[in-house]
Amino acid sequence: MIEIRILSSVALLVLSLPLLGLACVEGQQHLTYEQASIAVDAAEAEAQRNGWNLTILVADSDGVPIQLRRMEGASARSYEVAMAKVRTALVAGMHTANYGQALAAGQTDTIPDGIPFDGGYLVRLESRVVGAMSASGARGSEDAQAVLAGLAAIGARP
Repeated sequence: MIEIRILSSVALLVLSLPLLGLACVEGQQHLTYEQASIAVDAAEAEAQRNGWNLTILVADSDGVPIQLRRMEGASARSYEVAMAKVRTALVAGMHTANYGQALAAGQTDTIPDGIPFDGGYLVRLESRVVGAMSASGARGSEDAQAVLAGLAAIGARP
């Protein structure tokens, strides 16, 4: 009798976990270390094909880095810019190039240390923002090209 009650309680708890957001079930999206690694690898491959020395960063939705890669030849400053691009994208809720356009048009407020040029993207899985990805070290459009290759590799929408 006690065993049945315990089993019933455990079953009820397990069934309620998805409702509480505490279980990893199919359809629940978060950015994993493996996805971040794949994205960084793809971005680096794109950079290598084009001769760009980049710092590439993938962070979770809180802006905490999951993966960071500073390619040989990338400047030390490129890390700071990549990190600022991630923060800008997450705070603004848009890609850094879009933030720059909105800022210039007076449609958004200034973000302290915000980066208004291309290369910082939100990472969306199943329409949910799960993080941000950026690159720095080349022209903004080139940084963006590398990031978009990384996002495509994990099936993320920018």
